Amino acid sequence: MFGLGTQELIIILVLVLIIFGAGKLPQVGGALGKGLRNFKQGVKEAEGEQEDDKHLEDKKEE
Repeated sequence: MFGLGTQELIIILVLVLIIFGAGKLPQVGGALGKGLRNFKQGVKEAEGEQEDDKHLEDKKEE
C-alpha cells in the first residue's frame, strides 16, 4: 500500500498521536471513515452517471 512499510506506519501513527492526542483519536478516525465512505459513494454515483450517459448515446446511434 503506497510503498509504506511497518516502520513508516508506526512513525505516522506516533505523529498522529502527538498532534491530535489520544482523546481526539476516535473522532479523527470517525471523520476519516465518513470521508472515505462519502468518497466511495461519490465514485459509485459518478460511474452510474457515466453508464447512463453511455446507454443514452448507444440509443441515439441506433
